[in-house]
Amino acid sequence: MLIAEETLVIQLKQKDHQAKAFEVLVNTYKERLYWHIRRIVLNHDDTDDVLQNTFIKVFRNIDSFKGDSKLYSWMYRIATNEALTFLKSKSQKLKINNEKLITKAVEDLRADVYFEGDEIQLKLQMAIATLPEKQKLIFNMKYFQEMKYEEISEILETSVGGLKASYHLASKKIEAFLKEN
Repeated sequence: MLIAEETLVIQLKQKDHQAKAFEVLVNTYKERLYWHIRRIVLNHDDTDDVLQNTFIKVFRNIDSFKGDSKLYSWMYRIATNEALTFLKSKSQKLKINNEKLITKAVEDLRADVYFEGDEIQLKLQMAIATLPEKQKLIFNMKYFQEMKYEEISEILETSVGGLKASYHLASKKIEAFLKEN
């Protein structure tokens, strides 16, 4: 854990410094977490909801953070779990499976004022939507967020070798999808 992170965690756990430390935490990580969540749920409004839930969960559970990993990795794990839980819940409410929900979300990107991509980006999102959940997460973290395998390994709690294999398979599937379409 970085020195600044250590100090921030200590302050987050102290009631007299907690509010200011939490403000620093939100300002430091909100953009990176927003884009991480956005690549999972795809919709801007849903992303804002999941991001808010993530920070609430971080705030409520900071006392259980032991410092075994980076604060950033711990928060990414929470954000990932919140996003996946949100998708599962939304698909159950709409009585459709997760794949159909993601396909619909990709289709809705065309009308999303917050989506800045072109037709190629839409095709890429469609290709990513066809991946199994774990490959999708790994691909997004490696390709879009340019995270190192070691960081992804810490966040997803899986081996670096397994991540490399999953990323390679995801890349091949996306390439095949783009060639077909």
